Amino acid sequence: MANYFQPEIECASLDEMRAIQNEKLVKQVKHVYENVEYYRNLMDEKGVKPEDIQSIDDLHKLPFLTKADLRDAYPYGLLGADLKDCVRIHSTSGTTGRRVVAFYTQNDIDMWDDCCARAITAAGGTNGDVCQVAYGYGLFTGGFGLNGGSQKVGCLTLPMSSGNTERQIQFMQDLHSTIICCTPSYAAYIGETVKEMGLKPEDLDLKAGIFGAEPWTEEMRRDIEKSLGIKAYDIYGLTESTGPGVAFECEEQTGMHINEDHFLAEIIDPETGEVLPEGSKGELVFTNLDKEGFPLLRYRTRDICILSRKKCSCGRTLIKMAKPMGRSDDMMIIRGVNVFPSQIETVLLKEGYTSNYLIEVDRVNNTDTLDVSVELAPDQFTDTMKDLAAKEKSLANAMKIMLGVNPKVHLVAPKTITRSEGKAVRVIDRRKLHD
Repeated sequence: MANYFQPEIECASLDEMRAIQNEKLVKQVKHVYENVEYYRNLMDEKGVKPEDIQSIDDLHKLPFLTKADLRDAYPYGLLGADLKDCVRIHSTSGTTGRRVVAFYTQNDIDMWDDCCARAITAAGGTNGDVCQVAYGYGLFTGGFGLNGGSQKVGCLTLPMSSGNTERQIQFMQDLHSTIICCTPSYAAYIGETVKEMGLKPEDLDLKAGIFGAEPWTEEMRRDIEKSLGIKAYDIYGLTESTGPGVAFECEEQTGMHINEDHFLAEIIDPETGEVLPEGSKGELVFTNLDKEGFPLLRYRTRDICILSRKKCSCGRTLIKMAKPMGRSDDMMIIRGVNVFPSQIETVLLKEGYTSNYLIEVDRVNNTDTLDVSVELAPDQFTDTMKDLAAKEKSLANAMKIMLGVNPKVHLVAPKTITRSEGKAVRVIDRRKLHD
């Protein structure tokens, strides 16, 4: 029997949910138009007034927001509440252009905590659990989001943040942590360190992990589950929106339920902006229905996925989004071929290598180059150059079959690639294709 944090919402009928969404959308559009000059100008340019929006059926009339808009409006241009009513900010971790700063009122934080509490409960969390939050805190949203959700559920919450991995494991043992929340790349590193410390998964009390903030594959999920002896759940979010908790996996693990009483989802054609029917693959767009501090209407996430209302065995009626299948803006085009980092990760894990890798793209003599450095596990490492060369050739061939383009593979010694305690840096593109 599934557990719910707010069953009246999570199991609401479609008519009930649409009534909630209609009421919130009409109110939010009116508020944004009257209080956010930047968005009012966008609406005026498109010839749309608040009275044109009577229900979610009118959503398509509104203009899109993009990350470029958010940067152009930095820092206060999209502020939707009086500054005196805002209690916190978070910021994206991007390194190019202006940063995006999102504002939160206390109501926003309470809503966010509820969303994360739904995710923790869906993963089996109760007030009898010990939840270790190993996401980064500070401007990064992960730590604060899962911390708040854990406390809402009533878990004993360990605000560990990321890093100091041996201490993390010591706390797991001493305080009998049952749930771990962090990025999947850091979870994989924790699993490596557990093994290096001479411990086995059964030496820990962990039962579940909630992982997000970066793309990860089903192969990586199974690897983490095996190394930590847990069931690994996906969670989705955007700093611009709230952070983790926009959507979450239940025990069925066939997609993530969107908290659609707060986030209205659409799928569009990334080229034309046309709204696509349910079940279509396209770009995910979100509208914040009740975010006060930083309300976003029709925000283009650039994540490519599919939405589905197929009945879920968990009993939740919240629409599901598939795990993002790449992004419309971080896809690499290499020698005319579309390449996603997740494809490379899939090959690595299928071939028995670690998920610690670095992709380097460059352009030499007007030709794109693709170099993939892959870290060997200690039991795979050999000083014999002949053996390494053979392994590199074999792995490069497997990648070529998957990608349709021939990479140069470099197998490197254990611990050579810098570990990330937040989002893993997977790609370095030196081609300078964009200003």
